[in-house]
Amino acid sequence: MSDWLRDVFRGRPWWMNGLMVFSAYMAFVYVPWDLFAKPVAEDQEVWFGLLFEGWSAKLLALPHWFVYGAAAYGFRRMRPWVPTWGALYVGQIAFGMAVWSIAQLGGLTGWLLGLISAVPFAFLAHALWSSTEHFDRGRAKLRDRYGEWALVTGASSGIGAEFARALAREGVSCVLSARREDRLLALAAELERLGVESRAVAGDLATREGQDGLLEAVADLQIDILVNNAGVGYAGRFDLLDPERLRNQVELNCVAPVVLSRHFAPGMRERGRGALIFSGSVAGRQPLPLHGVYSATKAFDLLLGESLFCELRDVGVDVVVLEPGSTETEFQSTAGELPHAGESPAEVAQVALDALGDQPAVISGWWNWLRANLATRLLPRPLVLYVARDVVRSQTPRELL
Repeated sequence: MSDWLRDVFRGRPWWMNGLMVFSAYMAFVYVPWDLFAKPVAEDQEVWFGLLFEGWSAKLLALPHWFVYGAAAYGFRRMRPWVPTWGALYVGQIAFGMAVWSIAQLGGLTGWLLGLISAVPFAFLAHALWSSTEHFDRGRAKLRDRYGEWALVTGASSGIGAEFARALAREGVSCVLSARREDRLLALAAELERLGVESRAVAGDLATREGQDGLLEAVADLQIDILVNNAGVGYAGRFDLLDPERLRNQVELNCVAPVVLSRHFAPGMRERGRGALIFSGSVAGRQPLPLHGVYSATKAFDLLLGESLFCELRDVGVDVVVLEPGSTETEFQSTAGELPHAGESPAEVAQVALDALGDQPAVISGWWNWLRANLATRLLPRPLVLYVARDVVRSQTPRELL
């Protein structure tokens, strides 16, 4: 508990942590009680010094709820919009305090009390406005943070290729691993034009031979960033699926990340820096009928990555699990799914790199985040099963149902 609290509160001055706690209390305790429990006749809200009562107050509590929820999130993740919007909101409170006293009391007393009550909020607004250096998202390049070489599995296309390109732009040389050597060589040449070194290692990580061969091929390198991206889906009714493909799916999605992470983590720990990235999926947040083995393997990756985040956090090794939804890659065709819209793989890969060092897992896209959390936290689990089945069924060829 104490380690978690230290992790939550580090990186901010004390007064900012106080605002974060207060915002969380307002968002998760007070405003919900105010909205759903307090009688309408007793409800009051103040905006810009104006008092609203009854149903008007209930309605105007909604933007308050949004403001405090956004503030709690913004302080927790140190988002760069907090200083500006936080200062404007607190400035509104300062103005409201002054207006309220002047309007209610009038005369010199009202002006004096208005000034006295507004000054603390004005100072707080100024402190927020001046705190941009705490929210500066600018960081040292990944090469400076972690080291020279990265290993990216599943790098021949899609999210893996975009991981490699993003790392190369940060000055990181890349070992590229996948089955299709021609694509790896083409990507390696592209990366070298960005001024970094590269190495293509073709092999099938769904086999013991492929895993061992990759480790032998990089034995002369110090791998500082490991991107466990290789993975495959296999959609359809479970009893119709090829057993050998299911076995390979578990080997590639689960065993390969364990083998590679276990191999490189000790060196990272000894050096006091390094990064492990796992490509999971929002499918790992819930059971997925007609894609059951895939969702199970991605739940495995999620739990493994989050566990390693906690184990390695205090020794300088950063771990993050990327959880995308549908993405515009070859995954859909190789998994046997019908084509459907998805996110850009470049944007998805960047989400993981931006979250590295900040949080154990990150879901790509607000819509995916809402769906994942609504499904797992608010809806009955049997209902989630049937809704998920209907969604996957609409994306699965008829002959596999």
